[in-house]
Amino acid sequence: MSKRVAVIVIGVAAVVVVALLILLSQGMLGNRAVPATGKPTGTASLADADKKDIAMQLVSSAENSSLDWKAQYSYIEDIGDGRGYTAGIIGFCSGTGDMLELVQAYTEAVPDNPLAPYLPALEAVNNTDSHEGLDPGFTDAWAEASRTREFQAAQNAERDHVYFDPSVALAQQDGLGVLGQFAYYDAAVVHGFEGMEGIRERALAAADPADEVAYLGVFLDEREVEMRKESAHEDTTRVSTAQRVFLDQGNLDLHLPLRWHVYGDAFSIE
Repeated sequence: MSKRVAVIVIGVAAVVVVALLILLSQGMLGNRAVPATGKPTGTASLADADKKDIAMQLVSSAENSSLDWKAQYSYIEDIGDGRGYTAGIIGFCSGTGDMLELVQAYTEAVPDNPLAPYLPALEAVNNTDSHEGLDPGFTDAWAEASRTREFQAAQNAERDHVYFDPSVALAQQDGLGVLGQFAYYDAAVVHGFEGMEGIRERALAAADPADEVAYLGVFLDEREVEMRKESAHEDTTRVSTAQRVFLDQGNLDLHLPLRWHVYGDAFSIE
């Protein structure tokens, strides 16, 4: 090989190396990188179909001790947390207003449904833990309605309108990746959207979302403080041995595999 050819070959190799380094720095090869600043790169969203399904499995592991979230449309029981009946895919409650809104929306779409006769009772027990007017037939009516596509669609729509969409939008406004978006959403499911906003405000007072790892650490700290205020939620493992595990791993976009524990039970999504 002549000296001139050798120089050309070396030059081409150098260009290739530089190009690969640029691609890696932009997150275009492999999974999204997490730089030393704790700020992820890329555009993944919890609203992406695969990420949203992961979010629903994570919530279901905490709410129902199962990853099969689509089996939870028919779930209903009083868990003794002062919110009356808890039911459905994210735990709509008869005492907090979201179950009432759900049944109202369902009845607008399907007037002749098994839950429509219970609307006056749901209005009366809102903001209480009472079952007055609901027992003994409400749980059977819920199970019957849950077998229909219309009621399943209504549950999905209420989840998205009240909890999922605004939580994801707010987290994206704060510049957070998929894990941060899920942290906001899961907090809204348990504490209500306004309750999640309160946790966020305290976290923002102590940390800057520009350093996502540090900020999420503070947000999860505040979330656990909030959970311990209620005896029904004093077990914080849906945070401490789930979301915090992903944070400690630097998995800010919830890449698979995911392995976590809730209430001592092991779960994984491979």
